[in-house]
Amino acid sequence: MKRLQSITNKLYPAAVLIGLLLIWYAVTFLEVVPKFMLPSPGDVVRALLRSFPDLMQHARITLTEAFVGLTISILLAFWIALLMDRFEGLYKALHPLLVITQTIPTVAIAPLLVLWMGYDMAPKITLIVMTCFFPMTIALLGGFKSSDQNAMNLMRAMGAKKWHIYRYIKLPNALPGFFSGLRISVSYSIVGAVIAEWLGGNSGLGVYMTRVRKSYSFDKMFAVIFLIIILSLVLMKCVELIERRVMPWLQTEDAQKEA
Repeated sequence: MKRLQSITNKLYPAAVLIGLLLIWYAVTFLEVVPKFMLPSPGDVVRALLRSFPDLMQHARITLTEAFVGLTISILLAFWIALLMDRFEGLYKALHPLLVITQTIPTVAIAPLLVLWMGYDMAPKITLIVMTCFFPMTIALLGGFKSSDQNAMNLMRAMGAKKWHIYRYIKLPNALPGFFSGLRISVSYSIVGAVIAEWLGGNSGLGVYMTRVRKSYSFDKMFAVIFLIIILSLVLMKCVELIERRVMPWLQTEDAQKEA
């Protein structure tokens, strides 16, 4: 019964997606919107297939920027969250600054990064780090601070050191929130890279989008958008698989729910 319910729950978003595609097809077929402004789904698929080799070359650059920026973001998030949890004064000093970093529009800061760092990968990676590290930092910090105080007191009474408490209590408690933040960050990493590439660069999906937009090739424009969506979904699925590897007890909980 639980498995049937799980399958049914997956059918709802699939039905909505199919419905949106049918509406899109109907709008283009009836020419409610001019074709040069809104290509049909078929035109977008054909553009994706025709431009696939070029898109893969540009996607490789964008993914490289995203992976490097995301890796730096993860390391930065862990260290900042760890230090803020360990030192209360540092938490009070840095927390407002972390919030302020998220109020800066990425479109506004990107031109400055390009001006300061040039047109190579450095400004793109910096923008990705600024966009991605915050969700993971806040999630980790919340997990550290919400750890079971009684369990930590018990471990201290048994002579455990600080790293034991982090290893066996605080880190496991923070992992679910961390992976939730990571799922958000992986999609942000692709979007951040594309936004940075809009404003300067020689290759990448953002550069490709700028070129096809200037030539009014909106079918190729939509093809890039679909590719970005697919890449983001694949990365989020990879995070889910890693999460199940790192937290195997989730599989046990899912099995119990389905039983």
